Amino acid sequence: MTLEKTIVMRILETAGIAYTHFEYASGEATNGEEVARLLGKDPLTVYKTLVTVGRLGKNYVFMLPVAAGLDLKKAALAAGEKSIEMIKSKDLLPLTGYIHGGCSPIGMRKAFPTFIDETALLCDTITFSAGKIGLQIELPLTDLQKVITVKPVDLIQI
Repeated sequence: MTLEKTIVMRILETAGIAYTHFEYASGEATNGEEVARLLGKDPLTVYKTLVTVGRLGKNYVFMLPVAAGLDLKKAALAAGEKSIEMIKSKDLLPLTGYIHGGCSPIGMRKAFPTFIDETALLCDTITFSAGKIGLQIELPLTDLQKVITVKPVDLIQI
């Protein structure tokens, strides 16, 4: 069976960036920690992509390890907002082109300011959604930064 490439994979290939992809059956995992276990990856190196909205309606993307929670005060500070909240699930697809569980920071309908937890700086590679449930890609943070602007900051809820 041939792998159907996602927009994320096509963008990386067009940019000449090598990546490793992983597949799992979409019903096998119900959260990011299960995805990490299925892939045999340390959950600290597998990142989820969260989309938020600031007080004035501007959107922001945050990436953090799958087992971590987003500290909304730290997120607002990073984005220069007074406050920030998660967007409603129903708004994700029209805004980004992705569904919940398959959201990637690469290839969204519009480029949003994107931040990644600074723990990514300690990882040789990070793994995140390839834009479809059941597909993940792995690459160094420096390669991700070649296709999107992503700023490392402290985001994890303590």
